[in-house]
Amino acid sequence: MGRGKGIGGHQNPNRGDTDVWLTPPEMVEALGPFGLDPCCPSEMPWRTASVMVSLPTDGLSLDWSCYGLTFMNPPYGPETGRWLEKMAGHGNGIALVFARTETKMFHEWAWRRASSMLFLEGRIHFHRPDGTRAPFNAGAPSVLVGYGEEATMRLGFSGLAGKMVNLK
Repeated sequence: MGRGKGIGGHQNPNRGDTDVWLTPPEMVEALGPFGLDPCCPSEMPWRTASVMVSLPTDGLSLDWSCYGLTFMNPPYGPETGRWLEKMAGHGNGIALVFARTETKMFHEWAWRRASSMLFLEGRIHFHRPDGTRAPFNAGAPSVLVGYGEEATMRLGFSGLAGKMVNLK
């Protein structure tokens, strides 16, 4: 990511001093509880799931099946597709990603494999590692991608502002 650009490439939410952006706690609360967050920052001021996996443990190499409903806000960038592929194979969870609906990754692992999507209204404000809300929005629209019946139900009843799309 170029200097001076934020996680969405248009705005700088934190003047480049971090590439760790936390899911807003109210979003996790509206969707949860979750059994697993396989790609959590090493320091989190709030819980995203019962089991929160961070580096050096590789969440992609874990067997997610024993944890139930999974939540992930994967690393944004070239590795996002690998995380969505794993979630699609798991088939039981919700992923928060940018709504880059034209990308090959999105077509392969979201449009073709997801059960539902909640396109969030406006642009969300991620939080810094210390828990404070970033002063700027993410710089791009976001979508919650649901895999499985429980995920679809949670998205539909979350109360989060946006447009729900059922795919199955």
